[in-house]
Amino acid sequence: MQIAVAAPVLERTVPGWWRLAKRWTDVVLGTLLLLALSPVILLAAIAIVCVTGGTPFFMQERVGIGGRRFKMYKLRTMVNGAHEMREDLMHLNELSGPVFKIRNDPRLHPLGSFLRRSSIDELPNLFNVVLGDISLVGPRPALPCEVEHYDAFARRRLTVPQGITCLWQINGRCHVNFEEWMQLDNRYVDTWSPVGDLAIVLKTIPAVLRKEGAH
Repeated sequence: MQIAVAAPVLERTVPGWWRLAKRWTDVVLGTLLLLALSPVILLAAIAIVCVTGGTPFFMQERVGIGGRRFKMYKLRTMVNGAHEMREDLMHLNELSGPVFKIRNDPRLHPLGSFLRRSSIDELPNLFNVVLGDISLVGPRPALPCEVEHYDAFARRRLTVPQGITCLWQINGRCHVNFEEWMQLDNRYVDTWSPVGDLAIVLKTIPAVLRKEGAH
């Protein structure tokens, strides 16, 4: 299923080889990272099963390039039925716009906070990178219910492949309000290049280690 990207949305034209280089980088580097980090994913999955007794992995519908929906893989950080509690917790939302984020979310299971702050919960996203659903670098894939409230400025983020890391990820994450977040994503749309993507990947490592804005 696909969410329509209503006009007018200004797209950027880039050389065809840039997109090809981006995809090959995703396949090669994504596969290497997945192999290298598979022990971490496995240990985290075992820990989740031991602590919660439930399934360690979680698939959530997200919106990719052009409004295409796909299932994104993550390590489960919340208790079962967490999505049903969202409406009751809306008054605790700490971000503006259609995004829902809570520091110390009460729906997290005992390991959830650690997995999120360390970004370990996002490592299974590498499966989506290899499959071609997303890229290593690009705006973070949003939920369909969030995209439904986007204006033309926010919808521009859907004109490029969505990704694991982005300018938002290395510039404060949840410390950035929705308007600034969309500005960062639009800046990426206007400036991305294969070399620029590699620079963002390198900057992601210290950003993750600092855990700034991760919750």
